[in-house]
Amino acid sequence: MDIPTVKAESRKAAGSRAATRLRNSGKLPAVVYGHKQDPVAISLDRHDMERHMGHGAHLLQVEMSGKLQPCLVKEAQYDHLGATLVHLDLARVDLNERVKVLVPIELRGTPKGVGEGGVLNHELPDIEIECIVAKIPERIRVDVSDMKLHSVMYVKDLKLEAGMTAVSDSEKVVATVRPPQVHAEAAVPGAAPVEGATEPEVIAKGKIEEEGEAAAPAEKKGGGEKEKK
Repeated sequence: MDIPTVKAESRKAAGSRAATRLRNSGKLPAVVYGHKQDPVAISLDRHDMERHMGHGAHLLQVEMSGKLQPCLVKEAQYDHLGATLVHLDLARVDLNERVKVLVPIELRGTPKGVGEGGVLNHELPDIEIECIVAKIPERIRVDVSDMKLHSVMYVKDLKLEAGMTAVSDSEKVVATVRPPQVHAEAAVPGAAPVEGATEPEVIAKGKIEEEGEAAAPAEKKGGGEKEKK
């Protein structure tokens, strides 16, 4: 496994203003912690880190004061648009220890079910696995070429490399091949009514008039009784 090396510098200034000045100078604020050592605030080259993160790097060799420290990327924070990297949390690790990490899933191949009119749906974008630090993959590549129409692939169906175990729920759906969804068309004026559909009750004009006539005598009668009194 090729572990990228990044050079780090310690930083003392804290706060949002200091972080903004740092970013404006092309640097990226970060924190290194773990292994029962005090957290250390550092700065990294932002361009280099964006390149490494773009290639799916999970593990880094952080060089500081002439020493190398393997670090796992625990959290990457981006701006409100999700486009610019603004902060990193790095955890010190030993290359031989086992860790849990979230790795993206990459589907490869064309399912047989697509030739049968189906559509491939990527349901689970990433999976949490446990493995040795030095064996963390950039992504989990999954061959879906044998999936037929109506097929469902679960986490438990994935073939992981030796030494890797899935932490995510084994019953989570990774991918499916389903017939394309057909949306019901809007009702068209003049179209034949759907069988079983009930039509709204129409009250005829004559019926309204009859009800009005039936009510009229009662009002008249009431008025007559009042006059006698």
